Amino acid sequence: MHEIIIISGKGGTGKTSLTGAFAHLASNKIICDLDVDAPDLHLLLQPQREREEDFRSGHEARIDGEKCDGCGVCASMCRFGAIREDERGFSVDPLRCEGCKVCVAFCPAEAIQFPEKHCGQWYVSSTRFGPMVHAQLFPGEENSGRLVMVLKQQARELAKAREAELVLCDGAPGIGCPVISSLSGATLAVAVTEPTPSGRHDLERVAELCGHFRVAFSVIINKHDLNPDEVSRIEAFCRERSYPVLAHLPHDPIVTRAMVDGLVVTELPETDFSRELRRTWARIEELAGLVT
Repeated sequence: MHEIIIISGKGGTGKTSLTGAFAHLASNKIICDLDVDAPDLHLLLQPQREREEDFRSGHEARIDGEKCDGCGVCASMCRFGAIREDERGFSVDPLRCEGCKVCVAFCPAEAIQFPEKHCGQWYVSSTRFGPMVHAQLFPGEENSGRLVMVLKQQARELAKAREAELVLCDGAPGIGCPVISSLSGATLAVAVTEPTPSGRHDLERVAELCGHFRVAFSVIINKHDLNPDEVSRIEAFCRERSYPVLAHLPHDPIVTRAMVDGLVVTELPETDFSRELRRTWARIEELAGLVT
């Protein structure tokens, strides 16, 4: 089984639009959206949910008002200021609670519960391009890296059950916990960048991250015609480190047109842009060892 993850050092580079097109072009695959904080691949693929599961991670303190005797020990010991008092007594502010359990351990009345925290949902869905595993964290919740690992495990199990040879992943932008989790066990990382100083800087950071975890790394330069000087700098960086540059994609309104229609670029009538995407996917398949 091969695992290709499409990543970007920063948001807005066109990563999800390209992932959607590759999902259309790839065969015998499972699609996986690993951007659990702000997923948007579903906007292009319109998944129909077949399975929905709660994601629970960490714990959150809750004060039982009937047991609480109002001693205030919990408020005095909470270093995060998560215990508040009003006319009804003491309660826990869930936005401040870090789940450290100090209040639970030291409450003399044993009035504080510590249930597992419901942080979001994950799904197994069907799309017009095949099965898709995806999720949504609730706003402000943590443990996105752990949820990414849940999705990867589910995608791999689904691929094994359906004898799929590829798991195609839309990763999160940046270099944080969800990206680190996304890279675990990946065959190939394809970084989508744009020719701007911030795009180049963040490409260098994500390349370093992939090097640290020994994940094969390649690059797509999107909107290459906007800034030739930055393209040259990105190409020089890739040459120095022997990173394959798989494509130079132009800025093309067809991408916006496809998004407005809820489609991927390769579903529209063929253009030079979509033909280049097909060639790019063929290069990715070859680099990932999907073709011999």
